[in-house]
Amino acid sequence: MYLFATIAILIAMCCAVARAVVGPNIFDRMLAANTIGSLAVLLLVCFGFLMGRPEWLDIALTYGLLNTAATLTVLKYYRHGDLSVDADHEKGADDAG
Repeated sequence: MYLFATIAILIAMCCAVARAVVGPNIFDRMLAANTIGSLAVLLLVCFGFLMGRPEWLDIALTYGLLNTAATLTVLKYYRHGDLSVDADHEKGADDAG
């Protein structure tokens, strides 16, 4: 069962890589990159259990957190052009003016 799941995840990952390369805009590419990261987490879990190493689940969870943080960071940079922008300060400036 883990072998079938691993093969299915690899096929889905190939489709996501194709979308990341072909994607018409940056948002499609970011969605594909996030999907690749999520599929990598699933691949680590399935491959770990397939090889009899369930402790790879810890590595997969850590990678999942890093994937989420990286996606949010890239999207913030794309939106503001700078990572040091304070969203609360910017919101207050919009409300006052």
